[in-house]
Amino acid sequence: MTQETALLPTSPVAGEDHVPLRKVFVKTYGCQMNVYDSDRMSDALARDGYVATDAVEDADFVLLNTCHIREKAAEKVYSELGRLRDLKKARANEGREMVIGVAGCVAQAEGDEILRRAPAVDLVIGPQTYHRLPEALKRARGGERVVETDYAIEDKFDHLPNPDRAKTRARGVTAFLTVQEGCDKFCTFCVVPYTRGAEVSRPVAQILAEAEKLVEAGVREITLLGQNVNAWHGAGPEGRDWGLGDLLRRLGEIDGLARLRYTTSHPRDMDDSLIEAHRSMAKLMPYLHLPVQSGSDRILKAMNRRHTATEYLALIDRIRVAQPDLALSGDFIVGFPGETEKDFEDTMRLVESVGYAQAFSFKYSSRPGTPGAELKDQVPEDVKAKRLERLQTLLARHQRDFAAACVGREIDLLLEKPGRLAGQLVGRSPWLQPVNVDAKQSQIGDIIRVRITKAGPNSLFAEMIG
Repeated sequence: MTQETALLPTSPVAGEDHVPLRKVFVKTYGCQMNVYDSDRMSDALARDGYVATDAVEDADFVLLNTCHIREKAAEKVYSELGRLRDLKKARANEGREMVIGVAGCVAQAEGDEILRRAPAVDLVIGPQTYHRLPEALKRARGGERVVETDYAIEDKFDHLPNPDRAKTRARGVTAFLTVQEGCDKFCTFCVVPYTRGAEVSRPVAQILAEAEKLVEAGVREITLLGQNVNAWHGAGPEGRDWGLGDLLRRLGEIDGLARLRYTTSHPRDMDDSLIEAHRSMAKLMPYLHLPVQSGSDRILKAMNRRHTATEYLALIDRIRVAQPDLALSGDFIVGFPGETEKDFEDTMRLVESVGYAQAFSFKYSSRPGTPGAELKDQVPEDVKAKRLERLQTLLARHQRDFAAACVGREIDLLLEKPGRLAGQLVGRSPWLQPVNVDAKQSQIGDIIRVRITKAGPNSLFAEMIG
């Protein structure tokens, strides 16, 4: 999943140590964890007197929080840096300072190379060292070109500030909360173990404290984040080792928290306790993002996924028995080295068997430093493009079928924000689809009963009941 966000303006932190205001613009590429990290970095900078702006031209500090999953994502960053170079020159001609920083996975993967390719960059900081950002920024403003990509000995979550109540309220009634980071799976196509490091789980007390602050600020729905979120584990208050199912049950006890979600999961870490949470927890939404990547056992082995297509399908059956109303989402890569037409047809059969409500599909992109980049028998680009088109056509049909099946259903809808039309609000269905309904702005944050009346290309439409 890819998204780009600029942080909205927020109020500066006042106090005895308050410094003259500077403005920061943060542009976020990639996954929800990057969105979460951008919010925490913004909170940390606010303590040093930085106020967020949504106008890059006004910013004293521009920070690109980057994604390195695919080659195009990385090249988009360099293209953006070229535009920022010109803006920085224009600002300098006016006698105004602009510091440019690169954070995230491209920063971690390329480090000093970014400074070489983009001389306008002043600061490069990796995902494990965000808590050092304010100090690194001071060094950059002093004229030093800073690279902070060494894996920190200390836990970054111990140092990042908890969400500010006023800022959280401004950001909305839903929130992300990172509980796990890094990956030990070493899929041969993936850079995450090299950019985010080994799997690390946040302690229960930290997670509960942040969740309670979010709810106090008006958040009604929390999505737990991790590269392999269902690999999370930690010591519970009674000393017993908890898994994600235990953590979800404890979070479900927080008064005022109405909904829980989690992403992204790995099939190997879906244990009985987590499946049981889907059966027994009304607050846990019936939606699961469970990537499989391919339907071919031969390709799954080459990807080092360490499960077969049959095992994946059996797992889906178990989860659906526990939660029959479940909507499934997945990730797919076409054109992995050595993929034959038969391998691709195996993927198409798996998709037909599962029936995904939502899915993300990509052409294989060779990432330097991963084992996949060294594999022979790379699939030609035109073949990858044709296969991707076929797969996306099938996935789109399944998504339309799922949306159409929702028409006529009555659901509880969390109202999140104004819609495009006057008098309209948008919320998310239990299955994560945007739903448009006529309602008053004062109802944002309410959960109302609606009937789905229509399925559009990218969202649903509903009417209030009663």
